[in-house]
Amino acid sequence: MTVLDQPAALRKPRRAATQWGPVVLLLLPFLALYLLFFVWPAVQTVVLSFTNSGLTQTGAYVGMSNFRTLLTDASFWDSLKHTVYFSFLTVIPLTAIGMGLALLTLGGRLRRVAQAAFFIPYVLPVSVVTLVWQWILNPSLGVINAVTGSQTAWFSDPALAMPAVAAVTIWWTVGFNMLLFLAGLQNIPQEIYEAAALDGAERFTVFRYITWPALWPTTALVLTLQLVASFKIFSQVYLLTGGGPFDSTRVVLEYMYDTAFTNTDAGYASAIAVAFFVVILLLTLLQNALLGRSRS
Repeated sequence: MTVLDQPAALRKPRRAATQWGPVVLLLLPFLALYLLFFVWPAVQTVVLSFTNSGLTQTGAYVGMSNFRTLLTDASFWDSLKHTVYFSFLTVIPLTAIGMGLALLTLGGRLRRVAQAAFFIPYVLPVSVVTLVWQWILNPSLGVINAVTGSQTAWFSDPALAMPAVAAVTIWWTVGFNMLLFLAGLQNIPQEIYEAAALDGAERFTVFRYITWPALWPTTALVLTLQLVASFKIFSQVYLLTGGGPFDSTRVVLEYMYDTAFTNTDAGYASAIAVAFFVVILLLTLLQNALLGRSRS
């Protein structure tokens, strides 16, 4: 009996295998790179967190010693507090401003120009962004102080340094959120707005009962992305303030960097990384639960 003479039920597995073959072959390069550059380093970090390893040699197994030290490490808790403060300064403003820019640039003849103008900073490297803002906020030569007539040391004042870093971050990254909200706005059926216009609904009423509920999935996505991104802050702080003044802007990733490359304590730095991952995971799960409850 030939293959064509076999019942259809017997031929399905062979067709399924034929369909999955190219898919597996296409995924293999990605999976190999993912395992090599993400999963394997993550596993190694967990392993190192239970040792007293340095940068150049693997140390002895010390069990939970690094994590017990972490619980009483005032520098770690201060850096975590600074990270939370930065998140407070950026997550909500980045979401609200991104939505506002999307609403403002949705229509009009110059909408493409306006959208490009707000998005261009996002494609700049962090080194360029920090260099520009170091000049803008320079105490003696900066544009802001020249306009206001003051000599404020934005990055040298412990009370102003973190808000200044947050303002730079908002200017730099808000364009990405604007694009996400633009995509969400374009997915709302225009027939709903036309029906609301026929009923004489005002703009605020339309936003409250149509736009805002329809944008809620996008808003939840942006809030989650911004929370994770704000907790991973490192480059802006490192380049603008170096963690100063008086460690007032020292965030967790910078503390981990200093522990690993300045103090050459790779084991303890790995414990910081593992603990910080757990903190971000728990906060993300909590935020998603709260956002899901508020939506329902």
